[in-house]
Amino acid sequence: MRIAIGCDKLAVELKQHLINAFTQKGHQFVDMGVKPGEDIDYPEIGEKVAAEVAAGGCERGILICGTGIGMAISANKVPGIRAAVCHDIYSTERSILSNNAHILCLGALVVGHATATALVDKWLSLAFIEGPSSGKISKISKIERKYKAQDKVLG
Repeated sequence: MRIAIGCDKLAVELKQHLINAFTQKGHQFVDMGVKPGEDIDYPEIGEKVAAEVAAGGCERGILICGTGIGMAISANKVPGIRAAVCHDIYSTERSILSNNAHILCLGALVVGHATATALVDKWLSLAFIEGPSSGKISKISKIERKYKAQDKVLG
């Protein structure tokens, strides 16, 4: 699988660990930053990864910051993207099986290397199957289109 990956300065080590672990399992990564020593704010990286996935350049994305929350908020601003913060196996499973999430967001200050590896391994092993959740995902997309058309911005 081709995966876009990005992080902020808090997660450079964890990002590299995941790239190394999953490259050995046959996955390809597009590293969208940051590199050691760089200080780029997470919204810039979140947007880059989400745009790459939305454009079809990568099948999925992984974003990592301190908690995963800021990355998820940023990525979810890109039309068509569903990014989920996951810190346990159950929510990781549901992010794909119930929500067909394109991007997994992790918190480097929340999960260690072993847990992050287990979560990514589970996430990459799953595929969304049309079923009971399909209607809910369609409703999410409808909400997105409605507000995009209105071009509303809240402060």
